[in-house]
Amino acid sequence: MARINPIDPTKADDKAKEMLEGVQKKLGKKPNIFLTLAHSPAALQAYLGFSGAMATSSLPGKLREQLALAVGQANSCDYCLAAHTAIGTSLGLTADETMAARQGKAGDANAQAAIKFAQDIVEKRGNVGDGDVKALRDAGFNDQQIVEIVAVVAINLFTNYFNHVAGTVVDFPAAPALK
Repeated sequence: MARINPIDPTKADDKAKEMLEGVQKKLGKKPNIFLTLAHSPAALQAYLGFSGAMATSSLPGKLREQLALAVGQANSCDYCLAAHTAIGTSLGLTADETMAARQGKAGDANAQAAIKFAQDIVEKRGNVGDGDVKALRDAGFNDQQIVEIVAVVAINLFTNYFNHVAGTVVDFPAAPALK
């Protein structure tokens, strides 16, 4: 049950209305997370800006979604698991790949290293060790990509925590239960 209800878009302030219309144009709908964030136009703007910037990162979209799924699973965020399963699928991830990412696994060594690093960031609250960073570099990631992995983890921590606090009602198809 929602603790913070989605805002009625017609009652949102002008800035939030404009951003919500942009979401509608991009996604074809206004998901509950955006309608709930819209209570604070500043928070909605911050999320949309961060998310938009990360969409231009050097990390492939599929990998960003695998990271989002790993972080969402680590934080038991049903909303994010549902949303990122749907988004990942639209980007070409198979059902097995989305399930594997949630379990901290990937079919290729590169994605596996990134997912493991993302899990380490969450588990260690950012206090990763030299060996964790070295393992990522050994897998072929450069400094730019390491920074971007941290950013992907951070934006997903924000949405996981936000959804927990708000009790955002899931309006995507539910993610399948882990096997």
